[in-house]
Amino acid sequence: MTYSAGIIGTGGIAGMGILGMHDPDDIGQRKIKASHAGGFDAASGIELVAIADVNEDKLEQFGDAWDIPENQRYVGHEAMLEAESLDVVSVCTPSYLHHRHVIDAAQSAADPSLIWCEKPIASEVSAAQEMVDVCAATDTELLVNHSFRFTDKLQRLHKLIHEEELLGEVRSVSSQFRMELLRNSTHLLDTLVYLLDARAKTVAGHITGENEAVDSLEADQDVDDAGGGGFVVMDDDTFVTVDCTIPRAESSMTLQFIGSEGKLYMNNDDGEWRYWALEDGEHVEQPLPGIEGAWTWEDDYQRAFANAASHIVDVLAGDAENGSPGSEAARSLEIIIAFYLSHHTGGQIDIPLARPLRDVCVTSW
Repeated sequence: MTYSAGIIGTGGIAGMGILGMHDPDDIGQRKIKASHAGGFDAASGIELVAIADVNEDKLEQFGDAWDIPENQRYVGHEAMLEAESLDVVSVCTPSYLHHRHVIDAAQSAADPSLIWCEKPIASEVSAAQEMVDVCAATDTELLVNHSFRFTDKLQRLHKLIHEEELLGEVRSVSSQFRMELLRNSTHLLDTLVYLLDARAKTVAGHITGENEAVDSLEADQDVDDAGGGGFVVMDDDTFVTVDCTIPRAESSMTLQFIGSEGKLYMNNDDGEWRYWALEDGEHVEQPLPGIEGAWTWEDDYQRAFANAASHIVDVLAGDAENGSPGSEAARSLEIIIAFYLSHHTGGQIDIPLARPLRDVCVTSW
């Protein structure tokens, strides 16, 4: 069986490239493999058959690059969702539109079994929860593209930490990544949520107000998204520090885990993972069992989209459970919202957020 897929939003992450990640000469001109369309193209058992966008020029560029028939290129997502019967709908629009587009797709005549939504899930926690609830009510899987979850090494590391208790009880995590919190650092925060398999309990934050997207992406200067960080106490009492204030050119995604049975250092930008087992009160460096080398953007990230699309096929076939559900994506979002709330109130924020705070919106691109 071959599953049919459609994409809402034909910009960068859909398949045409992103500034800062891809060759500027290729962006908008040729298809990029590290993308939703690239994932569909690489995976067996699924085919991209339809696309939608409100920008007709982008729609035509994308359709030509990815060989989409002209009669299956739709101006506006409503037209595609009304005309097509789809197994999968990818939502690749700006984050502030995710809420509307996911709900429209879940309730549409297209009747998708799964929605593959770009990260971050939404701009406010209440919107994310509504997306989760509507998808549950319509029997639609909501899978959020926190792409690190679809890399082999991170999946293996998750098993080592939780099934083989590589670190014992995790006590503390320190982490660093680039600004901005929603546009970039949601990757880091979801990695924390995933590897700790926990939810934030208490958050204290600081927001710098700085962003790089205005210059690099010619983005709207009035959005809230910016550098920031703080500390997070998880519901298993792990203490986490987060620094996402760093400019892209100077940043490395680094995480250091300290546990009762060992410690782990991960530097994803420089391709260095190191592990030490705690033996008789001393940390002894050892290879990570079942992991060859370190995670890298050039290798593991490039393959993440094909892995995600293959995972989608397995979920649709009933051979796998959703590995990146909307309910978990909301956990990283609520940390980001809490950073902003803490900064502006001068106090610590408890999670789950109270109802008025769940409606606080942090705008991004």
